[in-house]
Parts: sequence; C-alpha cells; structure tokens
Amino acid sequence: MATLTIKNIPDELYEQLKQSAARHRRSVNSEVIVCLEKVLGSSFIDPATLLASIRALRKTVSTVFVTEEDLQAAKDEGRL
Repeated sequence: MATLTIKNIPDELYEQLKQSAARHRRSVNSEVIVCLEKVLGSSFIDPATLLASIRALRKTVSTVFVTEEDLQAAKDEGRL
C-alpha cells in the first residue's frame, strides 16, 4: 500500500478534517482516505436511473407545498 504525505494544509481545512474525523469516529488518516474515495471513486449516474429514483421519491411525498401558480407568481414578481 502506498504512503502519501500532504504538506501545507491550511489550518482551517485541517480543523474541518479533524472535526469530521471525530464525528465519524475515524482517524484523520482514515477520514482523508474516505474523502478521496468519495471524490475520486464517484461513478457515472445514468440519467434514466436518476430520473426513475426521483419519480419514485416524488410518489412518496403526499403534499405539494409549491403550486404551479406559486411558481408563476414568483417568476412574474418584479416584472413590468
């Protein structure tokens, strides 16, 4: 397994990393690996699959909080 040394990490970023590691009960090293895996290991999401999951989620929501009229009013607000 390879070893990686990172230099000149901004203090604020390092503090965020430490806090995130503590929240997830991981070492800072493990937290860095998880972060890298999330960014570099993300895979392509098929648009059709994404749409299908969104539509399935929509069916579980029974109340519509924003109506078509609300959207149109928001668009028209401030127009002459």
